[in-house]
Amino acid sequence: MNVIETKLKGCFILEPRIIGDSRGYFFESYNQASFAELTGHQVNFVQDNQSFSSRGVIRGLHAQAGEFAQAKLVRVLQGEVVDVAVDARPDSPTFGQHVAVHLSAENKKQLFVPRGFLHGFVVLSEVAEFFYKCDNFYKKDAEWGVIFNDETLGIDWGIDAEELIISEKDQILPTFNKAIAALKTT
Repeated sequence: MNVIETKLKGCFILEPRIIGDSRGYFFESYNQASFAELTGHQVNFVQDNQSFSSRGVIRGLHAQAGEFAQAKLVRVLQGEVVDVAVDARPDSPTFGQHVAVHLSAENKKQLFVPRGFLHGFVVLSEVAEFFYKCDNFYKKDAEWGVIFNDETLGIDWGIDAEELIISEKDQILPTFNKAIAALKTT
């Protein structure tokens, strides 16, 4: 496995070593010992999630606060997405910065999103099946988020705004600055 640290400390792109022949292919998608050795992160994943979405669907930007924060290892089983991680750790030198990575069933790349980051993705293909491992259980009361088109973040989602499909919940999320300020008061 090839591991590339992004410009955001602790956030990694993982490229698997694919073994293929006339029958198809095989690859190891996760190995706890290798992951820890290559990234320096000891992570105990406790929950797997999967979603299916059509072209233009944005899911995010979401996170969980405090003791319920989650690290995620994400990948695409079918289709293609632009996957976004935003550093929301106030003491980080890359606070407020983001990375956007193309993940697809074809390239089989994964993105490790550490605790303290916002996460989201948009579907570029007709449909996409998205899979992610989490190192903490979901807690609805700890959930927070930021509006996908926040101007201070300046995320290029790689798709025309007219094509976007956004849940009601995600349409009313606050800006990055308002969300961070609200977290500081809780």
